[in-house]
Amino acid sequence: MSLAESGSGHSVVMDGPEDLGGRNLGPRPMEMLLMGTGGCALFDVISMLKKSRQPVQDCRVEIQAERADAVPAVFTRINMHFVVSGAGLKDSHVKRAVELSAEKYCSASIMLGAAGIEITHSYEVVDSAA
Repeated sequence: MSLAESGSGHSVVMDGPEDLGGRNLGPRPMEMLLMGTGGCALFDVISMLKKSRQPVQDCRVEIQAERADAVPAVFTRINMHFVVSGAGLKDSHVKRAVELSAEKYCSASIMLGAAGIEITHSYEVVDSAA
């Protein structure tokens, strides 16, 4: 088990599986990498939608990733699927927010893409008024 502290003073527990000497008390470091990347993109999307006065009630990102078979088992593909809920959300605004996060604002996913990882994005809009 490892306790990491960020520059902003927050702590995170990371761990490994028991068969590799861990205690399975927290996410694996590679899982943390995906969660951080998803969080970075998610904050971008929410921020842009709020700035464009979209009625966002909930937003989450579901991440699927593939890793190389050989060591080092680096990520080779990552898909981030955004599910955005709200009454009367405009699809065009959600699409644009996801595109801008992917192409311009999300430092984490842009950095991973520059390292040769294939990163794709998809989204769905859930009308909570229905």
